[in-house]
Amino acid sequence: MTQITGPRSYFLCGIGGSGMLPLALILQAKGHRVEGSDRALDQGRTGVKFTYLRERGICLHPQDGSGLTRSDQILVASAAVEDSVPDVAAARKIGARRMSRPELLADLFNAAPQRIGVAGTSGKSTVTGMIAWILHRTGREPTAMNGAVMKNFADSGDPFASALVGKGEAFVSEIDESDGSIALFDPSVAVLTNVSEDHKSMEELRRLFGDFAGKAERLVVNWDDPEARSICRELPAARRIGFSLEDRSTDLFAGELTPAPDGIGFRLIADGAAVGATVELAVPGAHNVANALAAIGAARACGVPPGEAARHLKSFAGLRRRLETVGTAGGVTVVDDFGHNPDKIAASLDTLHAFPGRLLVLFQPHGYGPLRKMRQGFIDMFAEKLEPEDILLMPEPVYFGGTAIRDISSRDIVEPVAAAGRQAESFGDRAACGDRLIELARPGDRIVVMGARDDTLTDFARGLLERLEP
Repeated sequence: MTQITGPRSYFLCGIGGSGMLPLALILQAKGHRVEGSDRALDQGRTGVKFTYLRERGICLHPQDGSGLTRSDQILVASAAVEDSVPDVAAARKIGARRMSRPELLADLFNAAPQRIGVAGTSGKSTVTGMIAWILHRTGREPTAMNGAVMKNFADSGDPFASALVGKGEAFVSEIDESDGSIALFDPSVAVLTNVSEDHKSMEELRRLFGDFAGKAERLVVNWDDPEARSICRELPAARRIGFSLEDRSTDLFAGELTPAPDGIGFRLIADGAAVGATVELAVPGAHNVANALAAIGAARACGVPPGEAARHLKSFAGLRRRLETVGTAGGVTVVDDFGHNPDKIAASLDTLHAFPGRLLVLFQPHGYGPLRKMRQGFIDMFAEKLEPEDILLMPEPVYFGGTAIRDISSRDIVEPVAAAGRQAESFGDRAACGDRLIELARPGDRIVVMGARDDTLTDFARGLLERLEP
């Protein structure tokens, strides 16, 4: 692995993506030259995001290879970008180096004196945001790499704050296991939220997460998750910080949960003793209590006492598109959520079902490959988690071009869910789903827009709210 030692010139292919944009911001802040291209820019989608990048001095090009003209440029592209993409062909022609997004992130991460890596199937972005907020509030000036906008750091002048660049020693980042690149990262503090089948088999996940956890000086692990517990049980207890909502004997325990529609409270128990007053989170759901414990554990590994970390979490505003209320009109509330795998969707549905109101769930799968791999998981989860009065609506998976094999349909989820006794409907496109949602909605309902890899879902949710206005 080559560490970054001086200013370089980077060209990010797909620069508007949730994983690329924060990297662009971090590189720019560190004095590197940053350029890029994006298919969404060429297609006229999410223009506000690209204006934001240009305003920060980042030069954008069409994704036709014209931006790659110098051999000193480094092309950064995901492994999914085919060799036939013009940017890749142009880089090869001029002899420019190519590296993957995880390789670049690992270079930045591994160069930091204090490296906090957040891994797991669910909760990574929220835990990363919580840790960044605690370290920021305690004056440690961290750098943070997130796949979602952190509301605490976002404002009208910086609406896409998915990165934070500080002068301190800490680099906090969510670490993705889906492509195996988690093996590139060398954390001093590792957080493991949970382990369930998503992009890879359980056998592969156990190996990847086990190796990641084994490299860390301190490990923060969800003791309620059987797989995470099994992976980490053999590591020395002195290196582990366990957290739980079920086992009071763990290092960090949350009890006396008090849910509210817009948040949740809990009592923090550290090393068997109550710490301070009730912690009031401004983000809802028991899953966010577990996320808070993970962040408190990571902060503890960085020298922040649990009580102090918990106090700062009271002002944690959450992440964009994590059970985010868009608004209420005509008695109907519209919620925008990033849920895209069975675990994430189940956690969101559990949180929403803690309070009255029928759910009208629009779930747009984030690709044909993920839908194919997680098909049975989606079917089982929706059949179990939807209430009889809820209605699931699914358009076809998001597709913006490329070579994806489109041999599966949302109907392959909807029909078995309906056969299991739940209300579920499929449609050829999202617009038809929107019309059906407006037709179905009545006062007291909550419309939940779910999905990933598609920034226009937020615009779609806002459009539904406008249509509901009396």
